[in-house]
Amino acid sequence: MPQLARLVTALTAPWAFSGADAAPYLESWRTTRLLVQRGDTELIVQELKPLATASTVRFPAPWPRRFGPCAVSPAADLAVFAGPHALRAVDRSGGVRWELRHRCWAGCAGHAVFTEYADDRDHQYASSGSAGFSADGKIVWAHVRGPLAHEDPYRGCGEEWLVINAVNGTVLARIETRTAAAGSVHVPHPDPGQMGLTIGEGQDGSPLRWGRWDGHALAVDSFGNEDRVLLAVSPTGDRLLTVTHDQDTLAVHRITDGSVEAELGASVVPPHHAIEAEADEAQAFFDYEGGFLDESALVVGTVESDEEFGTGRHWLVDTASMRLTDRLTYPFEVSGLPKALGDGTWYTVSDPDNALHIWAL
Repeated sequence: MPQLARLVTALTAPWAFSGADAAPYLESWRTTRLLVQRGDTELIVQELKPLATASTVRFPAPWPRRFGPCAVSPAADLAVFAGPHALRAVDRSGGVRWELRHRCWAGCAGHAVFTEYADDRDHQYASSGSAGFSADGKIVWAHVRGPLAHEDPYRGCGEEWLVINAVNGTVLARIETRTAAAGSVHVPHPDPGQMGLTIGEGQDGSPLRWGRWDGHALAVDSFGNEDRVLLAVSPTGDRLLTVTHDQDTLAVHRITDGSVEAELGASVVPPHHAIEAEADEAQAFFDYEGGFLDESALVVGTVESDEEFGTGRHWLVDTASMRLTDRLTYPFEVSGLPKALGDGTWYTVSDPDNALHIWAL
């Protein structure tokens, strides 16, 4: 049955945008919520909670957004830019707090400054790593291409997952990921000592890594080396949500060992209403986006597979039974993917209106 969503609030994007790369997004932490938007010359962060003390921080970007992703700390006092050659941490004043150089993702011998490779096609379309902050902002987790700049260049050139002191850039721990990434995304956990890393290898797969740092040693689990994309962590931190690389199955996992509690196959999704009865019914599949509305429900989409036929659809899923319970409807047309915030709300990004809309049931 369709369930009508209620608009909680609309947030204006710092910049007008016309594509996914320039779209703003929300990061929800226990003590604050951040509206983040990356431009080519700066990263803008608006602290939204509590609203009475909301403020805007602008971090100068060392390179345009197409050269690598970035991450911002929960306190919005530090941003880390993951580029082709280095991780660079920038504070609120715009100063570089630390920089950690590594082997180039484009495979070059190295460049000292951005202007040396700004117009190089190989750098513009190179693979990339990523970075993510722990829940307390004290640790930066980073996926890089090794070895680091100060090490023997013949040590190896595999990809590594680093645990870094956010204050001074000291590498506290590291481990090889045994992957060949096109890109990656960090998925934080409420426990500052845990972090998820989902790695995209293009058509070859999507290995998942789960890291645990106890302050002394780093342990990493690959959960059976299955090709699953990590989408979200539950609000309590007890469970994970994944989708298979071919997007046909959602699963909720126990975080302790990665075992599957329940799964939902895309075959149960009804055909799009715009598909003509006499036409071959195209099978829907789940998007690489979804999350926990709360501990009992998920919000997910089939937008990518629906776009050929019309407006993309969003769905509610019961986490206990992994049953499709309702299709979400809206008081006006929305575009894009639903992004859960874990507190009973989710948001969508409106391209024409340059706004984020936060929704509740």
